[in-house]
Amino acid sequence: MSRVDQPHRVGSAPVELPRPVRLAPLDLLRLGLVGIRTRRLRAALSALGISIGIATMIVVTGIPAASERALLAELSALGVNLLQATAQPDEDGVTRLPVESPAMVARIGPVTATSAVANTNTVIRRSDWIDPREGSGLTVLASESSLPATLDARLRTGRYLDAGTERLPTVVLGSVAATRLGIVGLGPADSPTQVRIDDEWFTVVGILEPLPLAPEIDRSALVGWPAAEEKLGFGGHPTVIYLRAHEPAIEAVRAVLPATIDPQRPSTVRVTRPSDALTAKRVTESSFASLFLALAGVALLVGGIGVANTMVISVLERRSEIGLRRALGASRGQIRAQFLTESVALSLLGGLAGTALGLAATAGYAIANGWPVVVPPGATLAGLGGALLVGVVAGGYPALQAARLPPTRALATA
Repeated sequence: MSRVDQPHRVGSAPVELPRPVRLAPLDLLRLGLVGIRTRRLRAALSALGISIGIATMIVVTGIPAASERALLAELSALGVNLLQATAQPDEDGVTRLPVESPAMVARIGPVTATSAVANTNTVIRRSDWIDPREGSGLTVLASESSLPATLDARLRTGRYLDAGTERLPTVVLGSVAATRLGIVGLGPADSPTQVRIDDEWFTVVGILEPLPLAPEIDRSALVGWPAAEEKLGFGGHPTVIYLRAHEPAIEAVRAVLPATIDPQRPSTVRVTRPSDALTAKRVTESSFASLFLALAGVALLVGGIGVANTMVISVLERRSEIGLRRALGASRGQIRAQFLTESVALSLLGGLAGTALGLAATAGYAIANGWPVVVPPGATLAGLGGALLVGVVAGGYPALQAARLPPTRALATA
């Protein structure tokens, strides 16, 4: 205990000196900001190290998150969660799936969309003057009205088959089919464009854009399921089922599809494999994210060392202030709290600046690349928490050093 902390004696009776006044939090904050206000350049340079570390942490988590979300949307559009089940010839050479198989597939929990097509084994011609055996290499398919939604198909012109047209002799042409038939658009209402399918005239009501997910549709003419049964002698057995499922469950859905579609002959059902691109991309992004997070940690460590160095130098330069305050009755705890508050405030200022800089950089990069802006809340909170931790750790030793400095020595070195 130093002399100023020891009780004085008047005569034979000890007299207790007044205890130091307890500082209110606001007073402590003002006191802690004195060093930052009086040494602004040094404080700014020290906070810069913290801000770079925090900004790096936010950027290396926000940009991969935005990239991943954009990649997921892009790959989903390219059919990562799309499966195609096709009928294979059985022992008798029959190629067809059970009539009830599309409804059975739709009952699988993770499945979100289904549609089916079936080969009607008929020929499409531009007119009845063409040889009935000349089909231009095109396939006439019976189609469910849900096909465009399942395959994300787009129409070049016209409309797709719906409840109002699927029972009528109407047809939608794939992009290649329309080109081979010499059809570039739809005719006027009083003279619609028609094609000959088997011995029936069908009106063209739509032409599809090219469909990368199912190129076989590009070379097909699509008629309504009920119209195919009524006018083309179609028996109702699908030959291909398209489905989309929740991405995490895509492999599980693929495993149960054959037995679900045809329980008696599951070996005759061939199911395509989902794309492996998403898995590979995730592994790559995870590796780079780990590397960048390590770099952010190094930057944060360097910033913390800078803050610690600033606080140690501040203690050495402010010995006279410390000695004067101790001689006037300030306790060691108040001196310790002052320098610790200064360190934490310096780190938090750097953390707030780094957070703002990181958010701006992440948003700017995402917008420039056309990605959605994604900032993981955990990264922001971790950045501010890291800044607070750095302030406490970096300021701990200088604060203890300042509190232990005897008043007489501090004043003597002033």
